Amino acid sequence: MSIKFEVTHVCKQSGARLGVLTTPHGTFETPFFMPVGTQATVKTLTVEEVKEVSEGLILGNTYHLWLQPGADLIEKHGGIRGFMKWDGALLTDSGGFQVFSLSKMRKITEEGVHFRHHKNGSKLFLSPEEAIKIQEKLGADIIMSFDECPPPYADYEYMRNSVERTLRWAKRGKDVLSTDQALFGIVQGGLDKELRKHCAEELIKMDFPGYSIGGLSVGETKEEMYEMTKFLNPILPFDKPRYLMGVGAPEDLIENVINGVDMFDCVLPTRVARHGTALTTQGKIVIKNETYAKDFSELDPELKTPVSKYTRAYLRHLFKAEEFLGMRLITYQNLAYLKHLMAEIRQAIKEDRLLDYRDEMMKKTNYFK
Repeated sequence: MSIKFEVTHVCKQSGARLGVLTTPHGTFETPFFMPVGTQATVKTLTVEEVKEVSEGLILGNTYHLWLQPGADLIEKHGGIRGFMKWDGALLTDSGGFQVFSLSKMRKITEEGVHFRHHKNGSKLFLSPEEAIKIQEKLGADIIMSFDECPPPYADYEYMRNSVERTLRWAKRGKDVLSTDQALFGIVQGGLDKELRKHCAEELIKMDFPGYSIGGLSVGETKEEMYEMTKFLNPILPFDKPRYLMGVGAPEDLIENVINGVDMFDCVLPTRVARHGTALTTQGKIVIKNETYAKDFSELDPELKTPVSKYTRAYLRHLFKAEEFLGMRLITYQNLAYLKHLMAEIRQAIKEDRLLDYRDEMMKKTNYFK
C-alpha cells in the first residue's frame, strides 16, 4: 500500500482526530487542507509560492487534464508532478464531480458517462476503468474511484440507483488498478442517511485504503452537510483517512473536523480571492469595498506573510485597476490563512479544546454569521 495512516490523538472535548498520513512524497499531520491545482496549476501562484501556503499536498483534476493537454502528454513528463514541477504529494479526483457540474452535457449509462466537450461540443466517454487508467498516467499518490455525484435533492429512486451504480463502478475501478497508488472509495447517497450508510458499508467491504465523502457542499444547507458528516463519523473505519471533497470555508473546516474528517480540498479560497474577498484571522474582508479606499492598515495583522507589507488601500487599488497582482496577493493570503487555520485546529485538538476554539472563532470572526 502506498500510503499509511495513523490516528495519534482524539480530542477529549470534541472527538476530533489528529493523525499522520504518510505518502510516497511526504508525511503530513492531519487534519489538513489541500489547495486545488485544477489544470496542473494553483491559479495565479508559482509552485514555489504553493509550497509556502500549503502543507505540501495539492489536488489535480482528472477531467480537465484528460481534455487538455491529455493524459499521455502529462505521462511523458513523468505525471503531473514532472509536468508542473511539483515535488510534494498529489491527489487526483476522478471526473465524477463533472458528471454533476456538467449535467446538461452528459448521459449516464451503466458503462460510464457520455459527455459533450464543455468547450467544443465533441463527443467524449469516461468509464470507471478509463478514469483509473487516466489517473495512473497522471501519477498522483492518492486517486479517486469514478462515481456519480448526484444532485442533493434528487428523489429516492434516483438516489438509490445512483448509489448502486457508484458501488459497481468503485469495484470495477479497483479491479483494474495496476499501480500502488492509494485508491479511495467515495461515499454517496445525498441527504438520505440509510443510503449513505449502505454506500459506506459496501465500500468498506471492498477495503479501500481511504474513504471520501462526496456529494456535499453542492447546494444543500450547511446544517445538512454537518449532520451527514456527523452521521458518517462512527460508520467509517477509525483507522483509515476520511476526505471530505470540495469543502473549504473556514467555518466548514472547523465543524467537519469536529465530525471526524481528516482531509479537505476546495477551489473556494482561490476563487473568492480572484473576486477580491480575503480570508483573514479577523474574518472575511471584501477588499474592493469603498471602506478600504483610504485604509493604511495591513490586511491581516496577526498573520505575517509577504502580503503584509501592502496597505488595504493599495490592495483595493489593484482590484479597482484590474491588476493581476491583486488576485495573486489575495490568493496567497487566503491559502496562507487556511494553512494557519488548520495548524490552529490541530493544536486545539492536541490540547483537547477544539470546541473552545470554535467558540472563540465565532466571537472573533464573521465566518459563522
